[in-house]
Amino acid sequence: MASDTSPAPAKQPITLREVAAMAGVSVATASKALNGQGRMTAETRQRIRETAQRLGFRPNSLAQSLLRRRSFTVGLLTNDTYGRFSLPVMSGISDALVDAGVSVFMCNVEDDPRLAQLHVEAMLDKRIDGIIASGKRIDRHLPVDLANLGVPVIYAFSQPDPDAIAFVSDDAGGARLAVEHFCRLGRRRIAHVSGPASFAVVNERAQAFRDVLAAHGLPVSEPLLGSWSEAWGHEAVGKLFDGPTLFNKKGEKPDAVFCGNDQIARGVIDALRERGLGVPGDVGVIGFDNWEIVAEATRPPLTSVDMNLAALGREAGLTLLSLVGGQPAAPGIRKLPCRLVVRQSCGRPPGG
Repeated sequence: MASDTSPAPAKQPITLREVAAMAGVSVATASKALNGQGRMTAETRQRIRETAQRLGFRPNSLAQSLLRRRSFTVGLLTNDTYGRFSLPVMSGISDALVDAGVSVFMCNVEDDPRLAQLHVEAMLDKRIDGIIASGKRIDRHLPVDLANLGVPVIYAFSQPDPDAIAFVSDDAGGARLAVEHFCRLGRRRIAHVSGPASFAVVNERAQAFRDVLAAHGLPVSEPLLGSWSEAWGHEAVGKLFDGPTLFNKKGEKPDAVFCGNDQIARGVIDALRERGLGVPGDVGVIGFDNWEIVAEATRPPLTSVDMNLAALGREAGLTLLSLVGGQPAAPGIRKLPCRLVVRQSCGRPPGG
């Protein structure tokens, strides 16, 4: 006997009328309760919502959009093709928007003005509620004009337009956390190895590095600047240990290295190991970015400054929601604090 292989009939979605009947109210009352509108007791509103949840009712998003003149969609533009910075930012944005029923529509514009403009036009065609612009560095603007679009625009980890709202990490504050931590550990000859001077964050961190050392009465050495790579970190160790001393005429070498990113730090640690120097016994190392796939795989695991990009994205998302809801927000750049994630590469304080 042949078996019946025909597909099971698709389950019909629960309707608003069924929710209303089960809750013992009119369709109009059920609709108002689920949309947060109308006048009714809190008990009635809660009963209707619980009934809808129990039945698995899903409101028609298109109908809601037409009713409220909103798409419940936010556009995220980025040129961070690798996703190192944009993905944590997007995670925070999504976290802020999910409870409001808003989705994120992400577009990678690379560094192509034509592609960026096409994505912006597509977002506007979809009637998005607003745009968040994010990038791979805070001192470069995305290759597209986002002014006068008719929707709110927030910048997160990207250079903003004048009079726009932007959220960035406090890079100088993050550098201070790292160098202060070395000082608490009793390190006294602290070097700094970072990326290209053409990056604004490199100069901000370097100045914070100098300021903390000066405040502690420690010798201030000029940072070694190169590329954002392990190879540069490895090369920099040769300059630190084979070249002229950075600290005084006694030939003393660094007992700590603060690095501009985690890749540089890993190169530094590898080069120190090759020289027979222990980390953190002989030299402590701290990175920047807290890129966990790098920091946790380093031997020893790397202490690093975390820029709190998810929290940054969440603040950007909440601010955009506020603007969409008609609440004003003052323009300007908001610098959000970093945090130091302590692992094994920097050592313990004296007596610790």
